[in-house]
Amino acid sequence: MSLVLDPTAQDLLFREARTANTFTDEPVTDEQVQAIYDLVKYGPTSMNQSPLRVTLVRSPEARERLVQHMMEGNRPKTAAAPLVAILSADNEFHEELPYLFPHFPEAKDAVFGDRSVRENQAGLNAALQAAYFIIGVRAAGLAAGPMTGLDFEGVRKEFLDDDHTPLMVVNIGKPGEDAWFPRSPRLEFDQVVTTV
Repeated sequence: MSLVLDPTAQDLLFREARTANTFTDEPVTDEQVQAIYDLVKYGPTSMNQSPLRVTLVRSPEARERLVQHMMEGNRPKTAAAPLVAILSADNEFHEELPYLFPHFPEAKDAVFGDRSVRENQAGLNAALQAAYFIIGVRAAGLAAGPMTGLDFEGVRKEFLDDDHTPLMVVNIGKPGEDAWFPRSPRLEFDQVVTTV
């Protein structure tokens, strides 16, 4: 059985998509980011938690502060990308559940009253949404450079608060010269899928 999605779209989103390491200086607009969000917000999360939060780093001052928290090899990429997004998990996502999960508004306290439960669920579901976000960046015809090589606590203190846990930094823009490393191997179907 073949996929329904057009092969060109399959290539754009997956087969030809790569982590970009260099970018042109073409700006990424607020309208592009809005379009990305308006697409990926429909990706499913458990009980529609939607805990992902996105902090766009646009000003030179903020960019300089962020670069200081990146691992040495990631600093030039983050310094040069047209737009950088800090993706984080909102550990107080449950406050929005009466709106986001209206058929069970009591879930806010009955299921997620305990902070440790919320942190676990926020991390899992925000990571899922981060993957949607990266696919959305690709759908917008842009390249994403997601990175976890950073000082997470430093980023949290510099840009977030105690209720938000940073997950990754994503450089965003049009790919520049020599943007791609050689593609790394992938596991084959029978190495991943087991039928019981």
